[in-house]
Amino acid sequence: MRPRHAEHPKDERTDNFLRAAEFRNPKWIPATVSIMPATWKKYREEVDRIVLDHPKIFPDYKKGSKDFDRIDAETYRRGRHVDAWGCVWENICEGLDGAVVEGPLEDWDALDSYRPPDPLAQTDWEAAAENIRRAIQEGRLATGGLEHGFMYMRLYYLRGFENFMMDVALGDPRLERLIDMVLDHNMKRIKKWLELGVEMMNFGDDLGTQKGLPMSPLHFRKYLKPCYSEMFGTCKEEGVLVYLHTDGHILDIIPDLVEAGVDILNPQVRPNTLEGLKEKAKGKVCINLDLDRQLFPFATPSRIRDHIREAIEVLGDDRGGLMIHAECEPDVPLENISAICDALEEWCGPWLS
Repeated sequence: MRPRHAEHPKDERTDNFLRAAEFRNPKWIPATVSIMPATWKKYREEVDRIVLDHPKIFPDYKKGSKDFDRIDAETYRRGRHVDAWGCVWENICEGLDGAVVEGPLEDWDALDSYRPPDPLAQTDWEAAAENIRRAIQEGRLATGGLEHGFMYMRLYYLRGFENFMMDVALGDPRLERLIDMVLDHNMKRIKKWLELGVEMMNFGDDLGTQKGLPMSPLHFRKYLKPCYSEMFGTCKEEGVLVYLHTDGHILDIIPDLVEAGVDILNPQVRPNTLEGLKEKAKGKVCINLDLDRQLFPFATPSRIRDHIREAIEVLGDDRGGLMIHAECEPDVPLENISAICDALEEWCGPWLS
């Protein structure tokens, strides 16, 4: 099917992003740097100066536009709160994400009376439609998406991690009912985004641990892959690109994710290694590489530059298929944030063979 994004002219940055995603010889490697709310809160004007010094990485940033203390996402605020599903979150560090500490279905006896939230009640769809219209009009990519942890993570949020893993290992028949409930919720939201005219859907679900998958690939293919195939396949049928962020070691299931419909995969380098990603993903799916966050706090600026250069040398290709992303937590020194931005500006474009 002809991609939706091909129906509208795009600006240069968006066109290059799409060329990289679709292996159509981009002019440069798309590169982004995410500065966490806790990092803004800690460094304030000092990190503001770094952002202003790197307009190629932060082309839309304007001086004075950042409220250093503003925390929009509820799970990034210190304390406890209960989300729409009834899961209890706890956060001990303002500006970084919290964690679910209690789920409403930790006891299976609660399943019969449990009701999931209204899938269409959590989004201002009028505002979303206007954002999509404006993006298309301005030549940007019109995007939508589901909340981080939309499928696999939501299942263990509801049941508790250990309970969910035992359900998978023992093949508890009630698990299928729970999976169907979460999948139905997600499908209704996806179809709404598609109705509004999105050109790319963003998804995030952390499928790996630091050293491996939390369940066997066979269990993944039994319980989770059919869900991703239905969700991503629905997007693909409409000509909509599928972007998937997933933390942890996922090498064993990258072929499954590609088969399910992922166009752009955002994996972490440390648990998967550059050579592992080269073998499993290079040339098969566009890689938006998440650089080594565990390196950033401790390395010298020179070591960081070597890391970025190596990533480009191993995974780069004139045809495209590579993007680079760096996330900066509050434990990253300012000189290292600057080094990340310097290296990305220097080596990510224009692309040189």
